Amino acid sequence: MTDEEKKELTGCLLNEQCSCVIRQGQETRIFRERGVKDLFRLLKEEPGFLQGALIVDKVVGKAAASLMILGGIKEVFAEVISHPALDLFQTAGVKAGYRLEVPHIINRTHTDWCPLEIRCFGLRTAEECLEQIEDFLNRQQAARLA
Repeated sequence: MTDEEKKELTGCLLNEQCSCVIRQGQETRIFRERGVKDLFRLLKEEPGFLQGALIVDKVVGKAAASLMILGGIKEVFAEVISHPALDLFQTAGVKAGYRLEVPHIINRTHTDWCPLEIRCFGLRTAEECLEQIEDFLNRQQAARLA
């Protein structure tokens, strides 16, 4: 990602107050869902959009990193990235830039680790993380329907 692309996409992230900006070729999309929902949906429904994409994201934990890796992204820049996410990107050979590296991502109430960071912490591969992400999202969906 060139400095100009990073500046443009980061500006879009901040101006649109979205969670994630993804550029695939000439197309740029903004995403607003919380957590990893948008990345998961893209991986399942539009995997081609992630292939070779450039991503600028507010917060990237190990779960988000796993989805990006499985989608075949080219590069990511995060405002905040966890050390486990950065390690996973390095292992997968994905270029990752960031403003702030943290030991782990915290939950929305700032009382504990992010639940997906906990679930993925000890796992070694993006594929292993995907199983935990699917289970977590399925449980959330079931709880909302109950």
